[in-house]
Amino acid sequence: MKNVIALLTCLLSLSSCSKFLEEYTTDQKYASTTADLESLMIGEAFFPNVQLSIYSQATLSDLSSDQAVFAPWLHVMDDDSETFLADYVETSQATPLYKLSGFHNWSQAPAIDILNATWEETAWRKLYKRIGALNAILFQAAKLAATTAPDEQLKHIRGEAYFLRGYYYFMLQNIYGSPYRKSTAATDEGVPVKISEKIDDQYFTRDNNEKVYNQIIADLNEAATYLQDYNPDNRIRVGIATVKALQSRVYLYTEQYDKVVEVLKDFESMGYSLTDLNQYVAGTSFSYRGSSEAIFTMSSYVIPGVFMNDSLSAWSGNDNRASAFKASDDLMSTYDTADLRRDAFFIRATKSKAWLPAKYRDYNKYNDPAQVSCIFYIRYAEVVLNRAEALAMMGSDGEARVELENLRMKRFRNASADQIPSSNEALVDFIRAERRRELCFEGQRWFDLRRYTVNSKYPLPSTFTIRHPAYSYDAQSNTHTQVGNYILKSITEDGPAWQVPIPDYAIEFNRGSLKNPIRSVRQIQPL
Repeated sequence: MKNVIALLTCLLSLSSCSKFLEEYTTDQKYASTTADLESLMIGEAFFPNVQLSIYSQATLSDLSSDQAVFAPWLHVMDDDSETFLADYVETSQATPLYKLSGFHNWSQAPAIDILNATWEETAWRKLYKRIGALNAILFQAAKLAATTAPDEQLKHIRGEAYFLRGYYYFMLQNIYGSPYRKSTAATDEGVPVKISEKIDDQYFTRDNNEKVYNQIIADLNEAATYLQDYNPDNRIRVGIATVKALQSRVYLYTEQYDKVVEVLKDFESMGYSLTDLNQYVAGTSFSYRGSSEAIFTMSSYVIPGVFMNDSLSAWSGNDNRASAFKASDDLMSTYDTADLRRDAFFIRATKSKAWLPAKYRDYNKYNDPAQVSCIFYIRYAEVVLNRAEALAMMGSDGEARVELENLRMKRFRNASADQIPSSNEALVDFIRAERRRELCFEGQRWFDLRRYTVNSKYPLPSTFTIRHPAYSYDAQSNTHTQVGNYILKSITEDGPAWQVPIPDYAIEFNRGSLKNPIRSVRQIQPL
């Protein structure tokens, strides 16, 4: 056992970073000042932007790299996406469909491409690597706080560190752990929790969901204490609004509805407001850092590299071709003709006119300072929906309806309150549908479906399924024909497929002490 108190100067260059929460120390210089810790936070705790090069259908060739985009597959497992095909793209090309189809179709081993070649899924490693850095930062920050004069910057660093650790465990749990079920949280398997800066001589196993969520909540409570009354003047650092918004999401997931309402009771005083789409200018970005809705963002906007247009560079042979994903017909059918989000949140593919998500449209500008993430992005509309759902679950239907009306008047032409149901269960279903329309392609739909499946009051019906169309290609006519569907059944029947398998590198390093539930073999179900 030894303390990790070194200045972590070379974290990203470590060759052994696949190990689980290894000692990320490369020298013995102490982080002796607040400025040292600030540099560590910026360099090692946050996710950086990764620029995509989108000139052909082959955009995802380096998914196994530590510099690759974070978890693009998170957008293709739910019912908001489906296959987008046009012409034929050679299977040797690293297209979104060829690389991510294992995730899209909930395969036994999803990180395998169309040529049956395995690629290394890195989200686990990236999240735990940053948790290791945050453990060390928090340890050293506590030492500095005990030996130096009160320092506001040091308080902010500690608050950010607690927030990010809680956020990363939330992501890990909802990707690799089982959904949170109140009645069985003490025994359901989550992800390993380690918050010590020490290196333990042991292999890690899954902790239960209750322990994981207790740690997430504890970290966010600490963050709220250190960041009380502080909001930065940008959207890429953490302030109290960011903490409260994520707290409300976590309490929603754990069915602590009264705490959702409590933590958000003064949120409107922080200056955020809903964008009025009645004044939306066609062709502009709905989501950007300067938006009145934006609360926090980090990492990249990877949507254009997954949901690709069918007209790219003609010189590269990619004009009128697609081997990617599009917004599902099921999702698009939920938008009313008076719903302004359809045009603000989506664009039409150039050739086929398929719907493609595009809340942020200036992705092709290198290192664009206005860019937001499509996974690590928190905005005010979610706060409104979190509170509406919590109020409805508590039986406060009138207050829940007010929240919905406030949102919908900014999203519809001539919004009418008459469309909002009066019965409680129908109101909850309506809020869930509104949440789907509002937060699509922001990394939330898959997580939401998981929690709906096990909700103690209104779980999804046992007949619930997700269907992803499967196609065959005819070379003579150069057309694709649907031959069936890949089907994900309810969690009761198909539980293991509702969580992503822990990568092999983590299982091997821990000598098999980490285990995955066994997924069933996925086959095309004929039409």
